[in-house]
Amino acid sequence: MTEPRWLTAEQLEAWKRLVAVVELLPGILDSQLQRDADLTHFEYYTLAMLSESEGRTLRMTALAAQTNATLPRLSHVVSRLEKRGLIERMPCPEDRRATNVRLTEAGWEKLVETAPGHVATVQDAVIGALDERDVSDLARIAERVLSRIDPDSVFGITGHRGPR
Repeated sequence: MTEPRWLTAEQLEAWKRLVAVVELLPGILDSQLQRDADLTHFEYYTLAMLSESEGRTLRMTALAAQTNATLPRLSHVVSRLEKRGLIERMPCPEDRRATNVRLTEAGWEKLVETAPGHVATVQDAVIGALDERDVSDLARIAERVLSRIDPDSVFGITGHRGPR
């Protein structure tokens, strides 16, 4: 039996810092969005992914992949956003068994109204702590990790697609 490959002290410190960021950042983003826009970060991200899509429309399966959600979780969130008039569901014209989700005009307006506060929070919590080289390094490092954990670019970010 082979001995486990333990992390070096330096690797462990880097890993612990990454875990801390991954654990703390969602709460910061959720708090601002809940306070200012009555949205969770996941709801905001769902609206944002639709806004970037052709015709502001995606199949539920594609939206689930882009938001890293299970279909049941996404369906629940879509129902909440649909009740608020921010999105609508419709049968997919190419495959009647599939469902499309479209960002409504009200959803677009909510996203446009919410984006400045969200970006300010991202700037304050993350980007503002970095200089230009750090931002470049962060993008490079994140790309390398994503190429390992999402090699097929299911999440829609890897593959050198550039800024989103």
